[in-house]
Amino acid sequence: MRRPDSALPPMSTKHMWSLGLVAVMFAGAAAILSAAEPSKAEAALASKLINAIEKSDHDAFVADGEPAFKGLGKEPFAGVAAQLAPKLQNAHELVYLGDLRQKGYHVTLWKISFKDGSDDLLATLSVRGGKVGGFYIR
Repeated sequence: MRRPDSALPPMSTKHMWSLGLVAVMFAGAAAILSAAEPSKAEAALASKLINAIEKSDHDAFVADGEPAFKGLGKEPFAGVAAQLAPKLQNAHELVYLGDLRQKGYHVTLWKISFKDGSDDLLATLSVRGGKVGGFYIR
């Protein structure tokens, strides 16, 4: 019941629905933002792998891998490092984008952006039991 001296008009169903939608959007954004942090271990692994490529260090790149990942030969690694190392040696930033589960792996997604404004890269890191199962840069 509205008081006659009230300065506020009664809320319509349309206004209440709009406020409800805004509340749901804020709740959804809060849930997304609260999950926007990688584990310290996976952040360290991603940085270590990027640094290994930057320095063309095959041994450091495969050190924390599962047996199949450790089987990556030096020649294929050298080919990828030759392409990416010069770009990674420039100022860049590694930003966590999110994660997902695939085939028993915890997969984290990373954006590598460059201070010179060149194209970003997308990296995916697959980890199971603390060991790297895959690391791909696109």
